[in-house]
Amino acid sequence: MSTSLGALAAQVTDGLAVMEAAQIIDRIWSVDHTVWKPEPAEIANRLGWLAIMAEMQGKLAEIQGLVDDVRAAGYRDVLLLGMGGSSLAPEVFSGIFGTAPGYLNLAVLDSTEPDAVLAAARRFDPATTLYVVSTKSGGTVETASFFKYFFNRAVVALGAIEAGRHFVAITDPGSGLADWARENRFRSTLLNNPNIGGRYSVLSFFGLFPAALLGIDVGRLLDRAQAMADRCKQPALNNPGAWLGTVLGYAAKAGIDKVTFVASPPIAHFGLWVEQLIAESTGKEGRGILPVDLEPVGEPGVYRNDRLFAYLRLAGDTTFDSAVAALAEAGHPVIQLNLADRYDVAAEFFRWEFATAVSGYWLAINPFDQPNVESAKIVARAMVAAYQKTGALPAQTSLLVDGEYTLYATSVPAGDGAAATLGTLLASGVGGRDYVSIHAYIVPSPAADAALTALRVAIRSATGMATTVGYGPRFLHSTGQLHKGDGGNGIFIQFSTDSAEDAPIPDRAGSDATSISFGVLVMAQTLGDAQALRDNGRRLVRIHLAGDAPGLIAQLAAAL
Repeated sequence: MSTSLGALAAQVTDGLAVMEAAQIIDRIWSVDHTVWKPEPAEIANRLGWLAIMAEMQGKLAEIQGLVDDVRAAGYRDVLLLGMGGSSLAPEVFSGIFGTAPGYLNLAVLDSTEPDAVLAAARRFDPATTLYVVSTKSGGTVETASFFKYFFNRAVVALGAIEAGRHFVAITDPGSGLADWARENRFRSTLLNNPNIGGRYSVLSFFGLFPAALLGIDVGRLLDRAQAMADRCKQPALNNPGAWLGTVLGYAAKAGIDKVTFVASPPIAHFGLWVEQLIAESTGKEGRGILPVDLEPVGEPGVYRNDRLFAYLRLAGDTTFDSAVAALAEAGHPVIQLNLADRYDVAAEFFRWEFATAVSGYWLAINPFDQPNVESAKIVARAMVAAYQKTGALPAQTSLLVDGEYTLYATSVPAGDGAAATLGTLLASGVGGRDYVSIHAYIVPSPAADAALTALRVAIRSATGMATTVGYGPRFLHSTGQLHKGDGGNGIFIQFSTDSAEDAPIPDRAGSDATSISFGVLVMAQTLGDAQALRDNGRRLVRIHLAGDAPGLIAQLAAAL
């Protein structure tokens, strides 16, 4: 580790001394909820991640036995059905490690866009696919919808008796998914430690079983994480997690509340996971630390003075050395964390979990609850219920129609076209510590990634503001908490589109009856998110794209 913190360095040292005097480290490890709040609710039963490595060492034989069973049965692919903490860790493992020879290729479905669902259905042959249904609560609407849709496909292709053998559940004891698994004769159900929140579950069954399917040495992952955990039991002044959490907390209190991740390309997927961890843990009670992931690294002058840079550098990779050095030389605070190899990401998982918990102590918040996550879901559920009664979602009044762009907004006046109206919205953030969050309710694709990145760079160049991107509805289970719970510094651009096809959601597994489609669900989620943001006083414009979504977004970026 190396750092360039400027004036923050002395404050951090003082803070660590305060932690030591208050015995904060010992109290965290003894599961003392009063580190954060007077009452134990959603704290005392959310600290299982502290000791999960030893518990999972005892589960390695179960994991490996199931993997061997699946391989022997001739499965070639894994389609993981999940959202948020249940899907991000497997995607990170797949992106960083890939698939070892002889193991299974893994894909994650966490988009309710009908085109994305149908693409997964056409790509994966039920006869050679293992479907991993992953949800802590068992009641997540997206995961439940995915399960019913793909289970019905498996029944058609394989028959009712064989279909269940192609499904594995990962869930908490007593959840609705555990019941579905039993009723539909799943191959296996992995019951996780219930005292772990989704975003802290990477080193539990939720992350490790998919990792093992890829051929990753999960025992080695646990060893690396345990070594970091042991270091995080040390006194505060020598504790890597306490130090990092104190940097995050003190920086945020000083207005440097945007931690921007720069990672060596082979480990770039790490940011997908840590983004949820930080945003959902700290964005509440009018406070928050904004994680900025996959924003292209710029020259020092393009940034405001509200950034802390975290550089995760893999040994031997020099891709960003010069750029990060320039940031430090220009006075931006920089943390560099050095990884010896890819397995060191497991140590970083634990370091950042511990650090996030410590940052919650400094911000005087509970880093384990998510009080605002339900707001968008409540509105979406009401819209779905209305649709099932009337056959239509609530009508929306447009602000402006500009060719293939239709804009909806209440906090910005109509300008001379889509780009001009968007420019007016962005101008409201000039001079402050605002940020821009782009919510893309479109099909994820490399073309969409490129267009959204171009828009981020254009916004940063024009305003200096930090930018984030999230595909909907997946971000609702991660950064969505911060968007509604922080101090209101977000400016939101929401993209929606019409799908080429739609796909029905079965009312229950094994039945053809349906009262809603994925197209209706994703639009209800889009509108619900927009309404929840407005209800919290956030600045928002929704831009509906009639045509090639990536191309239209790229045109907007070029026009700014």
